[in-house]
Amino acid sequence: MWVLRKNVEDRTEADLEMIKKLKIHAPALVLAYSLGLTLTEIFESPITKEQARCQLRGWKGLVQGTGIDCFNSFLKTLDERMEEITNYFIDRKNSGFVEGLNNKLKVIKRRCYGMTNRNHFFQRIFIDLRGYELFA
Repeated sequence: MWVLRKNVEDRTEADLEMIKKLKIHAPALVLAYSLGLTLTEIFESPITKEQARCQLRGWKGLVQGTGIDCFNSFLKTLDERMEEITNYFIDRKNSGFVEGLNNKLKVIKRRCYGMTNRNHFFQRIFIDLRGYELFA
């Protein structure tokens, strides 16, 4: 599992040997992995929105031709939200910061369950988001 999570440029000879063994014992896994890498390359390449739409459609056809079903949920989202997904290629901005902030706030909310003083709750949010850089 960890071999497939490494960046391609960070792989060692032992990692490549492991992937060769995986191709023998789990070819569908390696195929899905390579399709995922192809998708990543599309999002990392400096292309226009129209080129991205064309490449994503091509990638979708490639995936459907393999018969692998692990991308079905993403393919459905791609069909429904192609316009929004390809808008990424206009300015290369995403909602990663907001998603991370929302996740952090959910964790704080769970940790502060039962806290009755609203001021203490907002103090906890401030300390967790900015306090360590101010007071460390």
